Amino acid sequence: MRNNTSIIYNFCLLVGDGLSIVFGLSVAYILRVSIDHRATSAHIYAINYLKFLFLLVPFWLIVFGILGLYKESGYQNRFIELGKVISGSFIGILFLISYSYMLNVVIFPARLVVIYGFAFSIISVLIFRNISRETQKHLFKVGIGTNKALIIGDNPSARSLIDHLRNKTSGYEVVGIVSAHQSNYLKDSPFKIYTDFDQLITKINGKKVHTIFQTELYSSPQKNDQVLAFSQNNHIAYKFIPGNEELFTGNIKTDLFNSIPIISVHQTALIGWGKVVKRLMDLILGIFLVVISSPVWLVVIVLQFISSPKNSIFYSTPRLTAYGKKVKIYKFRTIRPKYNGLTPEAAFKIMGKEYLIKEYRENGDFLKDDPRTTKFSRFIRRYSIDELPQLLNVIKGDISLVGPRALDEFELNKYDKKDLILSIKSGLTGLAQISGRREINFEERRNLDLYYVQNWSFWFDLIILARTFSVVLFHKGAI
Repeated sequence: MRNNTSIIYNFCLLVGDGLSIVFGLSVAYILRVSIDHRATSAHIYAINYLKFLFLLVPFWLIVFGILGLYKESGYQNRFIELGKVISGSFIGILFLISYSYMLNVVIFPARLVVIYGFAFSIISVLIFRNISRETQKHLFKVGIGTNKALIIGDNPSARSLIDHLRNKTSGYEVVGIVSAHQSNYLKDSPFKIYTDFDQLITKINGKKVHTIFQTELYSSPQKNDQVLAFSQNNHIAYKFIPGNEELFTGNIKTDLFNSIPIISVHQTALIGWGKVVKRLMDLILGIFLVVISSPVWLVVIVLQFISSPKNSIFYSTPRLTAYGKKVKIYKFRTIRPKYNGLTPEAAFKIMGKEYLIKEYRENGDFLKDDPRTTKFSRFIRRYSIDELPQLLNVIKGDISLVGPRALDEFELNKYDKKDLILSIKSGLTGLAQISGRREINFEERRNLDLYYVQNWSFWFDLIILARTFSVVLFHKGAI
Protein backbone atom coordinates (compact mmCIF):
# COMPACT_ATOMS: atom_id res chain seq x y z
CA MET A 1 0.00 0.00 0.00
CA ARG A 2 1.39 3.36 -0.98
CA ASN A 3 1.99 5.80 1.87
CA ASN A 4 1.30 9.35 0.75
CA THR A 5 2.99 10.93 3.76
CA SER A 6 6.26 11.58 1.90
CA ILE A 7 4.37 13.19 -0.99
CA ILE A 8 2.50 15.48 1.40
CA TYR A 9 5.74 16.33 3.22
CA ASN A 10 7.53 17.13 -0.04
CA PHE A 11 4.62 19.31 -1.16
CA CYS A 12 4.75 21.18 2.15
CA LEU A 13 8.49 21.65 1.67
CA LEU A 14 7.93 23.01 -1.83
CA VAL A 15 5.31 25.54 -0.70
CA GLY A 16 7.25 26.43 2.44
CA ASP A 17 10.50 26.94 0.51
CA GLY A 18 8.72 29.26 -1.91
CA LEU A 19 7.20 31.34 0.87
CA SER A 20 10.55 31.36 2.74
CA ILE A 21 12.36 32.68 -0.34
CA VAL A 22 9.73 35.39 -0.83
CA PHE A 23 10.01 36.24 2.87
CA GLY A 24 13.80 36.48 2.69
CA LEU A 25 13.71 38.71 -0.39
CA SER A 26 10.99 40.83 1.21
CA VAL A 27 13.09 41.34 4.34
CA ALA A 28 15.94 42.46 2.06
CA TYR A 29 13.63 45.01 0.42
CA ILE A 30 12.42 46.35 3.79
CA LEU A 31 15.95 46.66 5.20
CA ARG A 32 17.29 48.58 2.21
CA VAL A 33 14.28 50.60 1.12
CA SER A 34 12.11 51.16 4.19
CA ILE A 35 14.68 51.24 6.99
CA ASP A 36 17.78 52.46 5.15
CA HIS A 37 16.94 56.03 4.04
CA ARG A 38 19.77 56.37 1.53
CA ALA A 39 18.79 56.97 -2.07
CA THR A 40 18.09 53.88 -4.18
CA SER A 41 19.13 53.32 -7.79
CA ALA A 42 15.50 52.76 -8.85
CA HIS A 43 12.08 53.38 -7.35
CA ILE A 44 10.22 50.06 -7.19
CA TYR A 45 6.91 49.88 -5.37
CA ALA A 46 6.60 47.00 -2.91
CA ILE A 47 3.55 45.55 -4.70
CA ASN A 48 5.43 45.43 -8.03
CA TYR A 49 8.45 43.88 -6.33
CA LEU A 50 6.27 41.12 -4.84
CA LYS A 51 4.61 40.46 -8.21
CA PHE A 52 8.00 39.83 -9.77
CA LEU A 53 8.97 37.53 -6.92
CA PHE A 54 5.86 35.35 -7.16
CA LEU A 55 6.41 35.17 -10.92
CA LEU A 56 10.10 34.21 -10.79
CA VAL A 57 10.49 32.22 -7.54
CA PRO A 58 8.99 29.06 -9.14
CA PHE A 59 12.17 28.83 -11.25
CA TRP A 60 14.16 28.98 -8.00
CA LEU A 61 12.11 26.03 -6.72
CA ILE A 62 12.73 24.12 -9.95
CA VAL A 63 16.47 24.50 -9.30
CA PHE A 64 15.92 23.14 -5.77
CA GLY A 65 14.09 20.18 -7.30
CA ILE A 66 16.86 19.48 -9.81
CA LEU A 67 19.40 19.52 -6.96
CA GLY A 68 17.33 16.87 -5.17
CA LEU A 69 16.08 18.94 -2.24
CA TYR A 70 12.66 17.28 -2.46
CA LYS A 71 14.04 13.75 -2.28
CA GLU A 72 14.52 11.95 1.01
CA SER A 73 18.28 11.79 0.40
CA GLY A 74 18.30 15.56 -0.13
CA TYR A 75 16.77 16.59 3.18
CA GLN A 76 17.75 13.77 5.56
CA ASN A 77 21.40 14.83 5.77
CA ARG A 78 21.72 18.41 7.03
CA PHE A 79 25.23 18.89 5.62
CA ILE A 80 24.12 17.92 2.12
CA GLU A 81 20.92 19.94 2.48
CA LEU A 82 22.86 23.06 3.50
CA GLY A 83 25.18 22.81 0.50
CA LYS A 84 22.30 22.33 -1.92
CA VAL A 85 20.27 25.20 -0.43
CA ILE A 86 23.26 27.56 -0.79
CA SER A 87 24.05 26.48 -4.35
CA GLY A 88 20.37 26.50 -5.37
CA SER A 89 19.87 29.97 -3.88
CA PHE A 90 22.95 31.24 -5.71
CA ILE A 91 21.60 29.96 -9.04
CA GLY A 92 18.16 31.37 -8.18
CA ILE A 93 19.45 34.87 -7.43
CA LEU A 94 21.56 34.76 -10.62
CA PHE A 95 18.41 33.93 -12.56
CA LEU A 96 16.61 36.97 -11.14
CA ILE A 97 19.57 39.19 -12.04
CA SER A 98 19.79 37.68 -15.55
CA TYR A 99 16.06 38.09 -16.10
CA SER A 100 16.27 41.73 -15.10
CA TYR A 101 19.24 42.38 -17.39
CA MET A 102 18.08 40.48 -20.50
CA LEU A 103 14.53 41.89 -20.51
CA ASN A 104 15.68 45.32 -19.31
CA VAL A 105 13.25 45.13 -16.39
CA VAL A 106 14.24 46.63 -13.05
CA ILE A 107 13.45 44.20 -10.22
CA PHE A 108 15.75 45.31 -7.43
CA PRO A 109 15.70 48.90 -6.18
CA ALA A 110 19.34 48.67 -5.04
CA ARG A 111 22.29 46.29 -5.29
CA LEU A 112 22.23 45.63 -1.55
CA VAL A 113 18.77 44.10 -1.94
CA VAL A 114 20.39 41.35 -4.03
CA ILE A 115 23.02 40.62 -1.37
CA TYR A 116 20.56 40.81 1.51
CA GLY A 117 18.06 38.73 -0.44
CA PHE A 118 20.57 35.97 -1.11
CA ALA A 119 21.54 35.77 2.58
CA PHE A 120 18.05 36.03 4.07
CA SER A 121 16.59 33.55 1.60
CA ILE A 122 19.09 30.91 2.66
CA ILE A 123 18.49 31.63 6.35
CA SER A 124 14.70 31.58 6.07
CA VAL A 125 14.68 28.36 4.00
CA LEU A 126 16.96 26.60 6.50
CA ILE A 127 14.88 27.77 9.47
CA PHE A 128 11.69 26.57 7.78
CA ARG A 129 13.21 23.19 6.93
CA ASN A 130 14.43 22.68 10.51
CA ILE A 131 10.94 23.51 11.84
CA SER A 132 9.44 21.08 9.30
CA ARG A 133 11.86 18.35 10.33
CA GLU A 134 11.04 18.75 14.02
CA THR A 135 7.31 18.87 13.27
CA GLN A 136 7.58 15.65 11.28
CA LYS A 137 9.44 13.95 14.15
CA HIS A 138 6.71 15.03 16.58
CA LEU A 139 4.01 13.61 14.30
CA PHE A 140 5.94 10.34 14.03
CA LYS A 141 6.10 10.13 17.83
CA VAL A 142 2.31 10.21 18.05
CA GLY A 143 1.96 7.72 15.20
CA ILE A 144 0.89 10.10 12.44
CA GLY A 145 2.37 9.46 8.99
CA THR A 146 4.47 6.42 9.95
CA ASN A 147 5.30 3.62 7.51
CA LYS A 148 4.15 0.12 8.48
CA ALA A 149 7.15 -2.16 7.97
CA LEU A 150 7.74 -5.92 7.70
CA ILE A 151 11.23 -7.30 8.30
CA ILE A 152 12.42 -10.62 6.89
CA GLY A 153 15.52 -12.04 8.56
CA ASP A 154 17.33 -12.33 11.86
CA ASN A 155 20.96 -11.40 11.23
CA PRO A 156 23.13 -8.48 12.41
CA SER A 157 21.73 -6.26 9.64
CA ALA A 158 18.17 -7.02 10.73
CA ARG A 159 18.98 -6.30 14.36
CA SER A 160 20.63 -2.98 13.52
CA LEU A 161 17.58 -2.08 11.44
CA ILE A 162 15.15 -3.05 14.19
CA ASP A 163 17.10 -1.02 16.76
CA HIS A 164 16.83 2.00 14.47
CA LEU A 165 13.14 1.51 13.67
CA ARG A 166 12.26 1.16 17.35
CA ASN A 167 12.98 4.87 17.66
CA LYS A 168 9.59 6.56 17.31
CA THR A 169 11.12 9.40 15.27
CA SER A 170 12.35 6.99 12.57
CA GLY A 171 9.04 7.25 10.72
CA TYR A 172 8.51 3.48 10.72
CA GLU A 173 6.38 1.10 12.77
CA VAL A 174 7.36 -2.58 12.70
CA VAL A 175 4.23 -4.72 12.28
CA GLY A 176 5.96 -8.10 11.94
CA ILE A 177 9.26 -9.97 11.67
CA VAL A 178 9.78 -13.22 9.73
CA SER A 179 12.48 -15.58 10.98
CA ALA A 180 12.60 -19.37 10.88
CA HIS A 181 15.38 -19.54 13.50
CA GLN A 182 14.61 -17.03 16.20
CA SER A 183 17.57 -15.75 18.15
CA ASN A 184 17.44 -14.58 21.76
CA TYR A 185 17.29 -11.05 20.38
CA LEU A 186 13.93 -11.71 18.69
CA LYS A 187 12.56 -13.71 21.62
CA ASP A 188 12.96 -10.63 23.79
CA SER A 189 11.53 -8.21 21.21
CA PRO A 190 7.99 -6.79 21.54
CA PHE A 191 7.18 -7.35 17.87
CA LYS A 192 4.99 -10.04 16.32
CA ILE A 193 7.23 -12.89 15.11
CA TYR A 194 6.36 -15.22 12.21
CA THR A 195 8.29 -18.43 11.49
CA ASP A 196 7.50 -18.44 7.77
CA PHE A 197 6.42 -15.95 5.11
CA ASP A 198 3.38 -18.10 4.27
CA GLN A 199 2.24 -17.76 7.88
CA LEU A 200 2.65 -14.01 7.69
CA ILE A 201 0.52 -13.76 4.53
CA THR A 202 -2.39 -15.47 6.29
CA LYS A 203 -2.11 -13.22 9.35
CA ILE A 204 -1.34 -9.80 7.86
CA ASN A 205 -3.34 -7.86 5.32
CA GLY A 206 -0.92 -6.69 2.64
CA LYS A 207 -3.03 -3.58 2.16
CA LYS A 208 -1.94 -2.36 5.58
CA VAL A 209 1.83 -2.66 4.92
CA HIS A 210 3.94 0.06 3.32
CA THR A 211 7.47 -1.38 3.23
CA ILE A 212 9.17 -4.78 3.31
CA PHE A 213 12.79 -4.96 4.44
CA GLN A 214 14.45 -8.26 3.48
CA THR A 215 17.81 -8.72 5.20
CA GLU A 216 18.59 -12.26 4.07
CA LEU A 217 17.62 -14.32 1.05
CA TYR A 218 15.92 -17.70 1.22
CA SER A 219 17.81 -20.69 -0.17
CA SER A 220 14.85 -21.25 -2.50
CA PRO A 221 14.57 -18.78 -5.42
CA GLN A 222 10.82 -19.46 -5.51
CA LYS A 223 10.51 -18.24 -1.93
CA ASN A 224 12.32 -15.02 -2.76
CA ASP A 225 10.10 -14.56 -5.81
CA GLN A 226 7.09 -15.00 -3.55
CA VAL A 227 8.24 -12.14 -1.30
CA LEU A 228 8.85 -9.84 -4.26
CA ALA A 229 5.53 -10.79 -5.91
CA PHE A 230 3.66 -10.11 -2.64
CA SER A 231 5.19 -6.64 -2.43
CA GLN A 232 4.43 -5.84 -6.08
CA ASN A 233 0.86 -7.17 -6.02
CA ASN A 234 0.08 -5.12 -2.92
CA HIS A 235 2.02 -2.03 -4.08
CA ILE A 236 4.42 -2.32 -1.15
CA ALA A 237 7.88 -0.76 -1.27
CA TYR A 238 10.54 -3.50 -1.28
CA LYS A 239 14.02 -2.89 0.15
CA PHE A 240 16.82 -5.43 0.30
CA ILE A 241 19.56 -5.03 2.92
CA PRO A 242 22.55 -7.32 2.31
CA GLY A 243 23.87 -9.34 5.22
CA ASN A 244 27.41 -8.43 4.12
CA GLU A 245 27.39 -4.81 5.26
CA GLU A 246 31.00 -4.21 4.26
CA LEU A 247 30.20 -4.97 0.62
CA PHE A 248 27.66 -2.18 0.36
CA THR A 249 29.18 0.54 2.52
CA GLY A 250 30.52 2.52 -0.42
CA ASN A 251 29.09 4.24 -3.48
CA ILE A 252 26.71 1.96 -5.40
CA LYS A 253 25.90 2.10 -9.12
CA THR A 254 23.59 -0.14 -11.12
CA ASP A 255 24.46 -0.70 -14.78
CA LEU A 256 23.39 -2.98 -17.59
CA PHE A 257 25.96 -5.29 -19.16
CA ASN A 258 24.48 -7.05 -22.19
CA SER A 259 21.01 -6.57 -20.65
CA ILE A 260 22.30 -8.14 -17.40
CA PRO A 261 21.87 -5.84 -14.35
CA ILE A 262 25.17 -5.39 -12.53
CA ILE A 263 25.69 -3.68 -9.18
CA SER A 264 29.05 -1.91 -8.85
CA VAL A 265 30.23 -1.02 -5.36
CA HIS A 266 32.92 1.63 -4.91
CA GLN A 267 34.61 2.16 -1.56
CA THR A 268 34.11 5.91 -1.90
CA ALA A 269 31.98 8.41 -3.79
CA LEU A 270 35.20 10.21 -4.76
CA ILE A 271 35.74 8.73 -8.23
CA GLY A 272 36.13 10.01 -11.79
CA TRP A 273 35.81 13.74 -12.25
CA GLY A 274 35.35 14.18 -8.51
CA LYS A 275 39.06 13.45 -8.04
CA VAL A 276 39.99 16.07 -10.65
CA VAL A 277 37.76 18.73 -9.07
CA LYS A 278 39.06 17.96 -5.58
CA ARG A 279 42.70 18.17 -6.71
CA LEU A 280 42.09 21.51 -8.47
CA MET A 281 40.45 22.87 -5.32
CA ASP A 282 43.41 21.68 -3.24
CA LEU A 283 45.89 23.42 -5.54
CA ILE A 284 44.02 26.71 -5.86
CA LEU A 285 42.97 27.04 -2.21
CA GLY A 286 46.27 25.61 -0.94
CA ILE A 287 48.36 28.22 -2.77
CA PHE A 288 45.92 30.98 -1.79
CA LEU A 289 46.02 30.01 1.89
CA VAL A 290 49.84 29.86 1.90
CA VAL A 291 50.01 33.37 0.42
CA ILE A 292 47.54 35.00 2.83
CA SER A 293 48.98 33.17 5.86
CA SER A 294 52.62 33.99 5.01
CA PRO A 295 52.82 36.83 7.61
CA VAL A 296 51.78 34.33 10.30
CA TRP A 297 54.47 31.92 9.09
CA LEU A 298 57.07 34.67 9.37
CA VAL A 299 56.05 35.64 12.92
CA VAL A 300 56.05 32.02 14.11
CA ILE A 301 59.45 31.32 12.55
CA VAL A 302 60.99 34.40 14.18
CA LEU A 303 59.49 33.65 17.62
CA GLN A 304 60.44 29.98 17.39
CA PHE A 305 64.03 30.96 16.60
CA ILE A 306 64.16 33.46 19.48
CA SER A 307 62.62 31.11 22.07
CA SER A 308 64.48 27.94 21.01
CA PRO A 309 67.50 28.86 18.84
CA LYS A 310 68.93 25.32 19.01
CA ASN A 311 65.66 23.66 18.12
CA SER A 312 64.54 23.15 14.52
CA ILE A 313 61.52 25.22 13.53
CA PHE A 314 59.80 22.53 11.48
CA TYR A 315 59.49 18.82 11.90
CA SER A 316 58.18 16.04 9.73
CA THR A 317 56.51 12.82 10.78
CA PRO A 318 55.45 9.78 8.70
CA ARG A 319 51.73 9.34 8.21
CA LEU A 320 49.52 7.14 6.06
CA THR A 321 47.45 8.53 3.19
CA ALA A 322 45.59 7.01 0.21
CA TYR A 323 46.14 3.27 -0.40
CA GLY A 324 48.45 3.05 2.62
CA LYS A 325 51.14 5.27 1.09
CA LYS A 326 53.52 6.77 3.65
CA VAL A 327 54.15 10.52 3.41
CA LYS A 328 56.03 13.01 5.57
CA ILE A 329 53.65 15.51 7.16
CA TYR A 330 55.10 18.93 7.98
CA LYS A 331 54.30 20.96 11.09
CA PHE A 332 55.75 23.74 13.18
CA ARG A 333 57.62 22.09 16.02
CA THR A 334 55.74 22.27 19.31
CA ILE A 335 57.55 19.55 21.30
CA ARG A 336 60.58 20.28 23.50
CA PRO A 337 63.88 19.04 21.92
CA LYS A 338 64.38 16.25 24.49
CA TYR A 339 61.10 14.59 23.42
CA ASN A 340 61.66 14.86 19.66
CA GLY A 341 60.96 11.66 17.77
CA LEU A 342 59.28 9.95 20.70
CA THR A 343 55.71 8.72 20.85
CA PRO A 344 53.54 10.36 23.53
CA GLU A 345 53.67 7.11 25.51
CA ALA A 346 57.47 7.03 25.46
CA ALA A 347 57.78 10.72 26.36
CA PHE A 348 55.41 10.48 29.33
CA LYS A 349 57.28 7.40 30.60
CA ILE A 350 60.63 9.23 30.43
CA MET A 351 59.25 12.11 32.51
CA GLY A 352 57.68 9.64 34.95
CA LYS A 353 54.10 10.63 34.18
CA GLU A 354 52.67 7.43 32.71
CA TYR A 355 49.25 8.31 34.15
CA LEU A 356 48.96 11.01 31.47
CA ILE A 357 48.95 8.45 28.64
CA LYS A 358 45.36 7.34 29.22
CA GLU A 359 44.14 10.92 29.71
CA TYR A 360 45.93 12.01 26.52
CA ARG A 361 44.35 9.29 24.35
CA GLU A 362 40.88 9.52 25.88
CA ASN A 363 40.91 13.31 25.43
CA GLY A 364 41.39 13.11 21.66
CA ASP A 365 45.23 13.13 21.73
CA PHE A 366 45.22 16.35 23.69
CA LEU A 367 46.25 17.66 27.10
CA LYS A 368 45.43 21.19 28.20
CA ASP A 369 48.88 21.63 29.80
CA ASP A 370 50.95 19.10 27.90
CA PRO A 371 54.31 18.93 29.74
CA ARG A 372 56.11 18.20 26.47
CA THR A 373 55.31 21.69 25.15
CA THR A 374 56.13 25.33 25.93
CA LYS A 375 53.61 28.13 26.51
CA PHE A 376 54.22 29.43 22.98
CA SER A 377 53.75 25.94 21.56
CA ARG A 378 50.44 25.59 23.38
CA PHE A 379 49.32 28.92 21.96
CA ILE A 380 49.95 27.98 18.33
CA ARG A 381 48.35 24.58 18.95
CA ARG A 382 45.29 26.25 20.42
CA TYR A 383 44.68 28.10 17.16
CA SER A 384 45.99 25.24 14.98
CA ILE A 385 48.80 27.47 13.67
CA ASP A 386 51.19 24.53 14.00
CA GLU A 387 49.21 22.82 11.19
CA LEU A 388 49.94 25.54 8.59
CA PRO A 389 52.99 23.81 7.04
CA GLN A 390 50.68 20.98 6.01
CA LEU A 391 49.47 23.32 3.27
CA LEU A 392 52.75 22.42 1.54
CA ASN A 393 51.69 18.76 1.71
CA VAL A 394 48.37 19.75 0.16
CA ILE A 395 50.06 21.58 -2.72
CA LYS A 396 52.45 18.65 -3.27
CA GLY A 397 49.48 16.27 -3.44
CA ASP A 398 50.49 14.20 -0.39
CA ILE A 399 47.20 14.98 1.36
CA SER A 400 44.03 16.94 0.62
CA LEU A 401 42.54 19.98 2.35
CA VAL A 402 39.63 17.82 3.51
CA GLY A 403 39.81 14.13 4.30
CA PRO A 404 40.30 11.56 7.06
CA ARG A 405 42.84 12.48 9.72
CA ALA A 406 46.39 11.49 8.69
CA LEU A 407 47.42 8.87 11.25
CA ASP A 408 50.54 6.85 11.85
CA GLU A 409 50.48 3.14 11.11
CA PHE A 410 50.39 2.18 14.80
CA GLU A 411 47.21 4.19 15.43
CA LEU A 412 45.39 3.12 12.28
CA ASN A 413 46.13 -0.56 12.84
CA LYS A 414 43.74 -0.35 15.80
CA TYR A 415 40.86 0.16 13.36
CA ASP A 416 39.53 -2.86 11.47
CA LYS A 417 38.18 -0.76 8.59
CA LYS A 418 41.42 1.11 7.95
CA ASP A 419 41.54 0.03 4.27
CA LEU A 420 38.19 1.75 3.65
CA ILE A 421 39.46 4.98 5.22
CA LEU A 422 42.64 4.77 3.14
CA SER A 423 40.68 4.64 -0.13
CA ILE A 424 41.19 8.42 -0.44
CA LYS A 425 43.87 10.92 0.60
CA SER A 426 44.11 12.00 4.20
CA GLY A 427 43.16 15.60 4.96
CA LEU A 428 44.40 18.70 6.73
CA THR A 429 40.92 18.97 8.23
CA GLY A 430 37.91 16.70 8.19
CA LEU A 431 34.53 15.75 9.59
CA ALA A 432 36.00 14.31 12.80
CA GLN A 433 37.99 17.49 13.49
CA ILE A 434 34.98 19.80 13.23
CA SER A 435 32.73 17.47 15.23
CA GLY A 436 34.47 17.97 18.56
CA ARG A 437 37.74 16.04 18.29
CA ARG A 438 38.46 16.41 22.00
CA GLU A 439 35.00 15.21 23.06
CA ILE A 440 34.77 11.99 21.00
CA ASN A 441 36.76 8.78 21.29
CA PHE A 442 39.00 7.07 18.74
CA GLU A 443 36.26 4.77 17.42
CA GLU A 444 33.82 7.64 16.86
CA ARG A 445 36.47 9.72 15.10
CA ARG A 446 37.28 6.89 12.71
CA ASN A 447 33.57 6.29 12.06
CA LEU A 448 33.21 9.95 11.12
CA ASP A 449 36.21 9.59 8.80
CA LEU A 450 34.58 6.53 7.25
CA TYR A 451 31.29 8.38 6.80
CA TYR A 452 33.12 11.17 4.95
CA VAL A 453 34.89 8.68 2.66
CA GLN A 454 31.63 7.00 1.70
CA ASN A 455 29.56 10.19 1.35
CA TRP A 456 32.04 12.60 -0.23
CA SER A 457 30.72 15.48 -2.29
CA PHE A 458 32.16 18.82 -3.41
CA TRP A 459 29.61 20.70 -1.27
CA PHE A 460 30.46 18.51 1.71
CA ASP A 461 34.08 19.67 1.39
CA LEU A 462 33.03 23.33 1.26
CA ILE A 463 30.88 22.93 4.38
CA ILE A 464 33.70 21.25 6.31
CA LEU A 465 36.15 23.98 5.26
CA ALA A 466 33.72 26.71 6.35
CA ARG A 467 33.15 25.04 9.72
CA THR A 468 36.90 24.53 10.14
CA PHE A 469 37.47 28.30 10.06
CA SER A 470 34.75 28.70 12.69
CA VAL A 471 36.29 26.00 14.91
CA VAL A 472 39.77 27.52 14.61
CA LEU A 473 38.54 31.08 15.15
CA PHE A 474 36.71 30.19 18.36
CA HIS A 475 39.29 27.49 19.27
CA LYS A 476 36.63 24.86 20.02
CA GLY A 477 39.20 22.13 19.52
CA ALA A 478 42.58 22.02 17.84
CA ILE A 479 42.47 20.30 14.50
